Formats: sequence, structure tokens, C-alpha cells
Amino acid sequence: MPSDMEKFQNDLLESVKQMRTGQVSRTTHVVLPESAEARANLGLSQQSFASLLGVSPRTVQDWEQGRRAPTGAAKTLLWVAAEHPEVLRELAATYNTKSETTDSPPDRRLER
Repeated sequence: MPSDMEKFQNDLLESVKQMRTGQVSRTTHVVLPESAEARANLGLSQQSFASLLGVSPRTVQDWEQGRRAPTGAAKTLLWVAAEHPEVLRELAATYNTKSETTDSPPDRRLER
């Protein structure tokens, strides 16, 4: 009877053979939350995305990690970001231009 170590070695060799021939024993599919997908499509950091939406970075983190779900206006903005990212890119460019011309940008963050 083979030892546990021999079983492990045999399984490992079999796995390497399967990988070399392109056989896949398991495939993992990762589904991004809508907020993470929208942010990724825009190419923004969590901080920049949060500022653009008028929420705290922590709120964006909570959405992306599934601890909270966006509601109300934030949910609508996320839909716009997902379906029409060019609109949010234009807003981001406008917001960045305006904030450079003022001493301090307005506080646009909403309460969680």
C-alpha cells in the first residue's frame, strides 16, 4: 500500500501531465460587482471614483467587497458608468478642471 507521500507525488505528477496536455480539471469564474466593473472600465482608482460619485472611498470599497449595495442615486450613477462610461469620463475631466481653478473643491460626499 503506497504511503501518503507517494500518493501525493503521484497526484502531483498526474496534475502536471494534465496541465501539459491542456486538460483542465477546474475552472474558476470571478464575477465582479457592478461597481467594480464600472470603476475598472473607467480606469479610476477607488478614491477618484468615490470623489466622482460623491461618496466616501470606504463606501466604494464596501460595494466592491459585497458588504453593502448601492441604492438610490448612487445605483443610477453606477448604471450610467457601466452603460455610458464616456459620460462619467467627461464629468471627471470637467470636475478635475474646475477643482484646479478653485482653492478647494466643494465637499460632494454623501453620508453612507
